[in-house]
Amino acid sequence: MGTLARALETFFTMHGLAMVTDQAERLAAGRRRHRIDATPEDLRPAVQAFADFMMHARERARRAGTRPRSDATVEAALAIVRDLAWFLSGRRGKQDWALADVHDIEAFLTSQPKARKHRLVVLGQFFRFARSRKIVLVDPARGLTSRGPSGFTGATLTLDQQRVLFRRWTTAPNIHPHEALLGVLALLHGASSREVKMLQTDDLDLRARTARLGDRPHPVPLDPASWTVVERCLAHREAQRTGNPHVMVTRQTKSGRGPASTAYVSHVLDECGFPPRMIRCTRLLDLVNTMDPKLVAAAFGMDPEATMIYLADHIDETRLSQWETPRT
Repeated sequence: MGTLARALETFFTMHGLAMVTDQAERLAAGRRRHRIDATPEDLRPAVQAFADFMMHARERARRAGTRPRSDATVEAALAIVRDLAWFLSGRRGKQDWALADVHDIEAFLTSQPKARKHRLVVLGQFFRFARSRKIVLVDPARGLTSRGPSGFTGATLTLDQQRVLFRRWTTAPNIHPHEALLGVLALLHGASSREVKMLQTDDLDLRARTARLGDRPHPVPLDPASWTVVERCLAHREAQRTGNPHVMVTRQTKSGRGPASTAYVSHVLDECGFPPRMIRCTRLLDLVNTMDPKLVAAAFGMDPEATMIYLADHIDETRLSQWETPRT
């Protein structure tokens, strides 16, 4: 569907003159088909059956009023099973799911240790399904555990790197407003990519200079540097003459009312060399270790357990240097 078709769909559906098309469903079906077809031929029927099972389960969840799997969740699960199929076929020489054993699964999980937990959950679902359909006799993923550390293990920015990025987004004249907006809100306020892309003009209080970000219970006060970046982004939005209510408006979304795509937002900070998640985690790590994690969770609208992973498991020696006594 092109830009004009999306704009017409938005206009007609807003005014009750037409029903929403099934464009999103057809695109999702195509992505699922692409992942299934990319599976080795001998192992493909089980992956197809697993996809059908997940779609039927989603329909049952919708009828029951529970939380159904999203398209992204189904596609991610199919991609993991597809990768395992290629691992078994190409590196283990096995063309039948019944031949997979615990050593194959362990070797597959070891190839990407950071994704071990998520992969193990999906593989557990797949092999339980396969065992119920008599595709395998024994579940090779049963008994495996994720041995990764429970604390935060991602990369963060150094203080010098944070200074460089702050100067880039507040003083450089040729930086795109979207990059500056996402970067500054993540660096100073711990905003996620979703919070920034879903930010609308109605969420901004021009007099109090605050912004409502995501599910946070209170408006976030913006410092002068952050507010200047927001004003630049609003000026960029005004120049596009759009009726889209979001602050971050792209060429694809200016004719409609939807937010910027996840793919677009994920590449906004490519020029600075650091991903949004890394910048946000740096801010969260600093806040949690200098404040009460429960206060941070309350301010960000997060579950209290979610902030506990950012607690450092060691004492920062530089913070104790002023009380250090000479050793004899």
